[in-house]
Amino acid sequence: MRALNNQMKSLGNRSFRGLPEGFAESARLFPLRPALTVEGRELTYEELGHRAARIASAIAMFEPCDHPLGAVLASRSITAYAAILGILSSGKGYVPLNPKFPIERTRNMLARSGARVLLVDHSGQVQLSRLLSGFETPLTIVAPEGSRDESIIEAFPQHLFIWRDELPDAALLEIQPADSNSIAYLLFTSGSTGEPKGVPISHSNVCSYIASTRRRYGVDEHDRLSQEFDLTFDLSVHDMFLAWESGACVCCVPEKAVMAPAKFIRESELTMWFSVPSVIGFLSKMKLLVPKCFPTLRWSLFCGESLPAGYAEQWQQAAPNSVVENLYGPTETTIAITRYRWDSRASPSECLNGIVPIGQPYEGQCVAVVDQDFRPVPVGQNGELCLGGSQVTQGYWNDPQKTAQQFVRLEGDHHRVWYRTGDLVKQSPDGCLRYVGRADHQVKIRGYRVELQEIEGVLRVACKTEQVAAVPWPLSNGNADGIVAFITASETANGQQILENCREVLPDYMIPRKIYRLEEMPLNSNGKIDRKTLSRYLLDGVCGELITR
Repeated sequence: MRALNNQMKSLGNRSFRGLPEGFAESARLFPLRPALTVEGRELTYEELGHRAARIASAIAMFEPCDHPLGAVLASRSITAYAAILGILSSGKGYVPLNPKFPIERTRNMLARSGARVLLVDHSGQVQLSRLLSGFETPLTIVAPEGSRDESIIEAFPQHLFIWRDELPDAALLEIQPADSNSIAYLLFTSGSTGEPKGVPISHSNVCSYIASTRRRYGVDEHDRLSQEFDLTFDLSVHDMFLAWESGACVCCVPEKAVMAPAKFIRESELTMWFSVPSVIGFLSKMKLLVPKCFPTLRWSLFCGESLPAGYAEQWQQAAPNSVVENLYGPTETTIAITRYRWDSRASPSECLNGIVPIGQPYEGQCVAVVDQDFRPVPVGQNGELCLGGSQVTQGYWNDPQKTAQQFVRLEGDHHRVWYRTGDLVKQSPDGCLRYVGRADHQVKIRGYRVELQEIEGVLRVACKTEQVAAVPWPLSNGNADGIVAFITASETANGQQILENCREVLPDYMIPRKIYRLEEMPLNSNGKIDRKTLSRYLLDGVCGELITR
């Protein structure tokens, strides 16, 4: 840690401070305070910093390539968090890869990122042989938990493997200062073409968010923040770096408690909670959300999908000492860019269709509600929400065509790039935004943003027919519990085999729960598949032949 502290002193006069410098400053000020609790273990800032330093040193020694990114194939483990800090400290941005995703999807993301270094924990190491099969680009693979494995070294000689006992001493660490425009992390989201879209977020984007939220919530070294998001979900960045910028502790919710975390919240004495609203529904159904059951919480934040007013009030009663806020923001605008503070007396009348407003923009961020020609709509009318400001990324990773579609200039403001969200909103005279619905076929499933066209592309291949439709069901205000598929394949179509084919390509939350076979698809007046009719089939329980069980 001495090397880390000395490096921080040398960076003290720099005008811009990136994510790793924020952690290092907290490590200098609070070396013995807890930085992370995960897998039943607690690590101090000094201990986590030491692990990150060894990884950063390994990257500097064995992967001198100037490529801006390093990948992390890991679950929410000690190694995963140390790897993220190590990659950032080496001057690179990180690319989180999810061990729970299909190998083909993970391999595609790794290849498209162009990363030349790959960090793996135990869960990632288990998948290495399958991941590397057919992957010819040479990688430096760092396995801080792994012992030397001669079989995989012999099977993949083009790659360099660095095992636990081969990591260099932490004294070799030198934090590489981050340029404000360099990439802090690259996330892949669902894409309408079937290819996940890469969203690069710069240090400037994310540090703007962290600075704003730190001021708003007054987080300090005594706070304990929840961490229940997969690292491939951008909301995880809030938990990690808001805490580490402030000397606070990141408390990882065990996998088995992610949707029922009541006991964990109490036992961990959390002061800040952050999750998708679905968690409230699960706790309520299980009779675990009772008044005053979370007395230590002082902030309760929800994001990723619409927040029903009933959920907000239930949580407010369960955490009476807590301020409840609804946050909103696509990945392209860095975690969250608008917020609304719940008030038990005033808020119910401000809700639209029983959904809590998404509120007003963060400090320094901008919103515009426009029509299809990008012209402002009158207050009180529905329009597409466009977002601008320091948190908005400049485009997609190596995809100029998609960038041109989603990042636009608005009439009268040619100096700012605006991101088209595809979300329809209604703005009140005081500037408060209320969510109306989606302008396209994009939905949220368990908090993940999903393009239905991507699922349908996989179904067409699996079913060998063009007539397929993925319907989010049950659906409420752009949020769905899952997917139901309709197809017009032959009578011999094997539903279980189709699902198996989907599992090879799609993550769990995108795989259809049920598949129905129709003689023909209902069409609208334009000759397109009539999705409203399909939803009505589901509502009426007349869906055709169920070919899955």
